[in-house]
Amino acid sequence: MRSDKLAIFVLAGMVAATQATARSGEEGFVKLFDGKSLDGWQRRGGQSAYRVEDGAIVGSFGDARHNTFLCTEKSFGDFILRLDFKLEAGNSGVQFRSAARQNADGSESVFGYQAEMAGVPERVARIYDEGRRGYKFKRIWLDNTAPERLERSAAAYKKDEWNSLEVQCVGPSIRTWLNGVPVVDFFDDADLSGFIGLQVHAVKEPDGGVCARWRDIRVKDMGVSRWAPFFVKGADGKFALKGARFVLPDEWGFNDAEGYLEGVHKPDEKRDGLVVSDRNYHDFIVRVTYRFFGGNSALYFRAEEVNTPWLLKGFQNEIGGNNKDSALWHTAGDKTKGRGWVAQDDEFIAQARNPDGWNTTCTVAYGDRIVSILNGQRTVDMIDPLCEKSGKVGLQLHGGTNGKMWFKDFEILEITPAMRKLIDR
Repeated sequence: MRSDKLAIFVLAGMVAATQATARSGEEGFVKLFDGKSLDGWQRRGGQSAYRVEDGAIVGSFGDARHNTFLCTEKSFGDFILRLDFKLEAGNSGVQFRSAARQNADGSESVFGYQAEMAGVPERVARIYDEGRRGYKFKRIWLDNTAPERLERSAAAYKKDEWNSLEVQCVGPSIRTWLNGVPVVDFFDDADLSGFIGLQVHAVKEPDGGVCARWRDIRVKDMGVSRWAPFFVKGADGKFALKGARFVLPDEWGFNDAEGYLEGVHKPDEKRDGLVVSDRNYHDFIVRVTYRFFGGNSALYFRAEEVNTPWLLKGFQNEIGGNNKDSALWHTAGDKTKGRGWVAQDDEFIAQARNPDGWNTTCTVAYGDRIVSILNGQRTVDMIDPLCEKSGKVGLQLHGGTNGKMWFKDFEILEITPAMRKLIDR
């Protein structure tokens, strides 16, 4: 009788444990904090203090000049991070895909993505770019989360209590949840990996009081997404195309010493000079760094080859050497009309572009959503049901112009169906 009861008890326990795991969705997660020590973590930036108390990491004020971070020794790329936090005073946040640099005065600064922890509920779990883009061009946040979504997440925040935060990074996609309520959902191209960190914000008069507490920190590590370059340097030191071809090859040539592709177009040539991918791409992020000297150019995406002098129809991320850089133009085909300007923001682009040097333009195409980023600043984020769903990517030297362009770091990162399943959950 006793053995039967024991068997039933053990079986009930196993069933309960299985159900708990299924409910929590914790398969594949590992602890970053053992609840007892700071093993696997290191302090960076400022001199504020961290300790372990009652199974939680406690961050206390202690540096009036520098933000301080307790950072993982390990880096993470694609991951799901879950933790509980309690903000007690001031301002804090959770860094991810972050790094550190040495300053001229010998101090150290942490930079990278930060999920905000603030006393203002509408700001919690939004994404700030610590030590890098920060507050620039009158923008605080990298995300452009809709007000109605922020109202829902703010209502879920429990002031002076423990809250749960979830951060998911999958390729260029960054999402957060606050107490199970979705907050940000945006795309960015700055970093694909880095450490995780817990911030104590600098205060003018540090009194040693507690800033924030964190507990139950765990992560599901899903590896690192990587860019696939179209310009590849060989063992002989010379560059060549990979996964793409030249149209009008005489107009193109690599500067192997400096690592860029130069394109020169003559006004009597009516056809476009192009670099065109060998295959079609569906969902992806693609980017190129360019320097403009004259003419007109573009980063093509989801484009189709057609029998016209411009040879491709579809979307262009514009490169015009003006305030249309990174605006979206839709080109006609031989049998179809184009849509012209689909999205543009001249006033903001005038601030974001570098008129005299290198610029980096980037496009995310994800289903009906299209995002443009110029020098790390979002210029377009739109839902376009009329957009093509796949096609070639390429670089353009516009026909009939006296054009000259330099390109480097032309690369793409595909968003696979497995990645999409996570992004859309």
